Amino acid sequence: MAADPVAELLDLPPGYGTPKAPLRWGDVHARLTGATHYWLATVRGDGRPHVVPLDGIWLDDEWYFGGSPETVKHRNLKANPTAVVHLENAEHAVIVEGRCEHVVPDDQLARRLSELSKSKYGYGPDPASYANTGVWRLRPERVLSWQRFPRDATRFVFGPAA
Repeated sequence: MAADPVAELLDLPPGYGTPKAPLRWGDVHARLTGATHYWLATVRGDGRPHVVPLDGIWLDDEWYFGGSPETVKHRNLKANPTAVVHLENAEHAVIVEGRCEHVVPDDQLARRLSELSKSKYGYGPDPASYANTGVWRLRPERVLSWQRFPRDATRFVFGPAA
């Protein structure tokens, strides 16, 4: 796994307040890992946004999700891989900005994803099915998060993928 991202206090517009203390990445990471519902935002070819709730697995600082290739989100991501995923709680926000790619995981990753899905949701695909369907992976570039806005409004910046 890569090093933790760099934490920066957000530079907020006047009137919003001034952040004083950044969040710890470990706490934000735990929320991403433990979440059962995520919202994925993609962009349609004509520029209109598309948002959909999904289940998914946060693993090794990447987010994995699946679904039918005929869905709007997958068509959007094939044309424009930039996306945002966020958790449900707006008062304790976690917003992940990054790029998605469709991948076929190796056997070890396929087993891990299946086991984590079964543990988290009570169901998971057969690891062998990933060879046919693949899975989408979002690699974060930035994560915005806060628990007590604006006091701890933090941006986490990820380095380039190895």
